[in-house]
Amino acid sequence: METRIQRSAGGPSDTAQASGKAPAAEQQMIAKASKPAREALRLHPLYHGKIQMLPKCPIRGLDDFAIWYTPGVAAACSAIQARPDLVYDYTNKANTIAIVTNGTRVLGLGDIGPEAGLPVMEGKALLFKYLGGVDAIPICLRARDPDLVVQVTTALEPSFGGINLEDIAQPDCFHILDALRSRMSIPVWHDDQQGSATVVLAGLRNALDIVGKRLDGVRIAMIGVGAANVATYRLLTAAGVPPGSIVACDSKGTLHSGRKDVEAEQVRFFDKWRICRESNGEGLVGGIAEALRGADVAIAFSASGPGIIDPAWLKGMRKDAILFACANPVPEVWPWAALEAGVRIVATGRSDFPNQVNNSLAFPGIFRGVLDVRARTVSEAMVIAAADTLAEAARASGLREDRILPGMDDWQVAARIAAATGVAAVREGLAAHPVDADGLFQSACQTISAAREATQVLMRAGLIAAPPEA
Repeated sequence: METRIQRSAGGPSDTAQASGKAPAAEQQMIAKASKPAREALRLHPLYHGKIQMLPKCPIRGLDDFAIWYTPGVAAACSAIQARPDLVYDYTNKANTIAIVTNGTRVLGLGDIGPEAGLPVMEGKALLFKYLGGVDAIPICLRARDPDLVVQVTTALEPSFGGINLEDIAQPDCFHILDALRSRMSIPVWHDDQQGSATVVLAGLRNALDIVGKRLDGVRIAMIGVGAANVATYRLLTAAGVPPGSIVACDSKGTLHSGRKDVEAEQVRFFDKWRICRESNGEGLVGGIAEALRGADVAIAFSASGPGIIDPAWLKGMRKDAILFACANPVPEVWPWAALEAGVRIVATGRSDFPNQVNNSLAFPGIFRGVLDVRARTVSEAMVIAAADTLAEAARASGLREDRILPGMDDWQVAARIAAATGVAAVREGLAAHPVDADGLFQSACQTISAAREATQVLMRAGLIAAPPEA
């Protein structure tokens, strides 16, 4: 597919930059950002949550319960006992995943507990269903011990076709993911790690195309070394970025082999110590300013700003610099301030700015694909295939400096990601139910379309009531 690159047509950031009214723009953005919170408090109690369970089989009369339940269901049970793999044909396991959290790092709210995390997990389940046709069940555990989370989640395997880990604090999130992937025969994914990394890789490929640079030829500064950036580091290096060209920076400064504090905690922070040993080929020391100086790309997943990144530090980046400022709800630096400092392309985690780094662009399609081929795991090659497909979806309609990723409104993007992910699993020998690319795409389109239409039918029938005016 030919890549069509256009200059930015302008937007809020350009206006703020030209007029010099960044403080007013900041107030406007903050006011706009507060509206969803007000509406959430009004509408969540109205609907008592966001998801429910509905039948998927016909009920023509009460006699049908003899088929779907006792005595007829015993025949299905016996068939599965004789051939356990039939559970995928006789039940909804093939399309059901668990969203597992212990509520120790929920969004930007931190350690708020499993009950307070449940609205987020319900929201995630809603996205899984509407965007990917995947049935997802929130499982909020009162379990702070990571080994207990592993034990409980492992015991859930008979009921689910996959596991999505969510909002678990580091370093426990790394231990839990690795332990579950080694113990379970169904795919386990941590969206805060792998989902973020997938979307960053896709957006970065396109941003680099626009500025005429190569992934294997740029220096990258990573601000924050939490779950998202650790996974991004893994994926970028797997995709061809030399580890030595990455300089990561945590709250205490740049990572390098002389960081004795990290070395002392290497058992708990294994991945962080690995980054210390592999990255920063020049042994650069200092803080964020030093990490940014001379960098082509900055990828920030740190604390909510603004002020985490001083715009003056961005002036030390190379020409045609690219910035991913992904903290929520407020990016590490406002986009207009970054543009004024000379950054050419800015992405954030917010939907009200261009170039939103949104995990929902990736995880519905990835899980659709792994479920449809019954993959045993989600490999780096599968994630790279998903990222490449996501990048191509944006290229197909033309790249711009303010559009390096597709929008959520193109629902077929998830189907294309599903096909790419499933094919990659088949290629690696990780699929128990191999399907070709066209079959995966057509099946995904049908499943996702049915899920979206079912919601619209319920709304048209009044079974999901329209919200009252505020």
